[in-house]
Amino acid sequence: MKRLDTDFFIRDVLEVAPDLLGKQIHLHNGENHRIFRINEVEAYRGMEDLACHASKGKTNRTEIMFHRGGYIYVYLIYGMYWMLNFVSGPDNIPQAVLIRGVEEFNGPGKLTRAMGIDKSYYGEDLTTSERIWVSDAKPVKKYNMGSRIGVDYAGEIWKNKPWRYYY
Repeated sequence: MKRLDTDFFIRDVLEVAPDLLGKQIHLHNGENHRIFRINEVEAYRGMEDLACHASKGKTNRTEIMFHRGGYIYVYLIYGMYWMLNFVSGPDNIPQAVLIRGVEEFNGPGKLTRAMGIDKSYYGEDLTTSERIWVSDAKPVKKYNMGSRIGVDYAGEIWKNKPWRYYY
């Protein structure tokens, strides 16, 4: 299984997000190697997207989103759940894909707990990391699209964007 390279991630988030469906996240801690197949994602697209954390500009929290695609953006919600995101797009165009589900676990908080994802993954380069990466897999040809979850604060236009992809 071929590791996804920078070229995969530096595309627009609306291309990267659906293309991540079916891809495999590899976690390697030296003793164990686990693989998770992605089955649900959400796209967050730049400073104009009011549901995107980068809509408020570059901060310590969002700084990694302003890098080229292929890095990991993690953040804590409700003081207990880490959210796993893959940065996409070119430098200074902040975009990210939230990993909402893998075949074994649905829900972004459940999957990060099961995977052991925490703040230490912030800024990790998926294209070179020895502990986490994404590999290519058979493409998912049929998938569903829907509105993003939990972004009511962004207003009607942004919360209703059909930027959630799942199968």
